[in-house]
Amino acid sequence: MGTFIQADNFSKITPYFKLFLQGTAVTVMLSIFTVVIGFVLALILAVMRLSKFCPLAFLGTDKNGRLRDGGVLLALSRFNPLSFLATAYVEILRSTPVLVQVFIIYYGVFGALITLPKFTIFGFIKFDRFFPGVVALGMNSGAYLCEIIRAGIQSIDGGQTEAARSLGMSQSQNLRFIILPQAIKNILPAIANEFVVIIKESAITYTIGVQDIMSAVNAVRGATFIIIEPLLVATAIYFCLCFPTSKVIGYFEKRMGAGNANAVRPSKRALLRAKNLAAPAQSGKGR
Repeated sequence: MGTFIQADNFSKITPYFKLFLQGTAVTVMLSIFTVVIGFVLALILAVMRLSKFCPLAFLGTDKNGRLRDGGVLLALSRFNPLSFLATAYVEILRSTPVLVQVFIIYYGVFGALITLPKFTIFGFIKFDRFFPGVVALGMNSGAYLCEIIRAGIQSIDGGQTEAARSLGMSQSQNLRFIILPQAIKNILPAIANEFVVIIKESAITYTIGVQDIMSAVNAVRGATFIIIEPLLVATAIYFCLCFPTSKVIGYFEKRMGAGNANAVRPSKRALLRAKNLAAPAQSGKGR
């Protein structure tokens, strides 16, 4: 134990405590911006996957207006380019490593195609490193949140859509005022859990120079040639960020579940009123 962890090494890394504080702030900011970007992107992708945009639908009928039995023309008539693009995006990003995506965004997009201005935020966050990390993690998070949002939308009873149409509401109005508010409420715990996942996955952005917690570990290792103790400090910081957040999310998830159950369960007054209304009918039936 003495050779693996040395107490004296903790005193040697104490002067670099400010780096860990700055890394913690960068990690939290990175996670917040990533979830926001990922949610907006996922919402767009989910709507695209659920859309019924078929520009070649006219190929599905013959000259007499009858639906074709099969063939290439019928398959082309059912082709949805929006759903195809969204599905391809989701499957590609979910099937490739995050590190590869971060490198492509940083070295490819913002290294060869787009040149970002070089300035610092709050005196220690390098924008030209921080922004590509947010974009890469946001794109990856959007691919996972897309399926969560799509499942939340599909969980809403279809009868509500029919009721909205009977009231003269358009598809966009139905989605905006009826479907999405209920779906977002159902998937809020999953979105919050994604925030916890991003806190841990954001550690990979130190490979492109983002000054997060792992970047602080790397800086301390380079200055003191000590690695185990900085890693233990980083582990404690990640634990203090993720564990309480997970417990708070679990608490609100139970509260929301209890609220939904109470909304479905009839009150005692309603049951008593129904019983009183049913009593005369039963007595009349007995006569």
